[in-house]
Amino acid sequence: PVNVENTFTYDFFQYTIVSHVFTFGYAAMAAGLVYFVLTSKNSLPRYQLSSTLSAVVMLSAFLELLVISQKWDSAFSWDGEAFSPTGTLFSNGYRYMNWTIDVPVLLLQMLIVLGVTGAAFRRGWIVFTVAGLGMIYTGYAGQFYEVERSAPFWIWGSISTVFFLVILALVYRTVYGNVGRLPAEVRPLVKAVWWLLLVSWMLYPGAYLMPAIWDSADGVVARQITYTVADVTSKVVYGILLAVIARKVSKHEGHDEAVASDVTMPRGGITDVAAPGRAA
Repeated sequence: PVNVENTFTYDFFQYTIVSHVFTFGYAAMAAGLVYFVLTSKNSLPRYQLSSTLSAVVMLSAFLELLVISQKWDSAFSWDGEAFSPTGTLFSNGYRYMNWTIDVPVLLLQMLIVLGVTGAAFRRGWIVFTVAGLGMIYTGYAGQFYEVERSAPFWIWGSISTVFFLVILALVYRTVYGNVGRLPAEVRPLVKAVWWLLLVSWMLYPGAYLMPAIWDSADGVVARQITYTVADVTSKVVYGILLAVIARKVSKHEGHDEAVASDVTMPRGGITDVAAPGRAA
């Protein structure tokens, strides 16, 4: 078997929890897709590409999680006592193929929303893409050896971690190197992007190492929860945070749609939608 998921049988609760986690994952991506499509005009044109790219991420992640959910269903069947392997292999490799699309796009969104332009944008995009794909494909190679956990599992995982650390360093420099150019009201949100990405992306190495940390059916459940929580946080929540930043910067610059979409709660407790030209 390629992945450790295929080496265990699962009781009703273990199997069902994983199935429900997958459903939560692709439902969250579908909801995110609707959000980004409906709110894409709430910021200046130069930021709208970020919402479009978020929609691309949502669609690709939705399809990946739907496929992986179907693979889970077909890989195991109830034998009267437990869910046992059917001979159809479940694979986490679909996640890596999805990350091939999503990781460069997510990092590109950051450059767009932070207003990085010119040579700095091109240089940042190239380095982000190369490091991102290096991280993904070396991790992909390593996960083929997770059952026996032989040397390639650790070697490829270590190389992937080097790329991972490079990306984190670049994200930190990008965020804190550009936050000062943005309005004061959005600076805490921009810094939150760094912390959100740091925390959510740290879950992925944990999921990769789960077969070595917790080699059991319960470990598989924990692994799939970890992967899915990381995906939802680093894609849906991250994209929404960037969209909010873009809207607030656009409002600061007087973009009518951003002003009109700003919802505040007045003292009376009745929701009020600020109209164009009216202070929020």
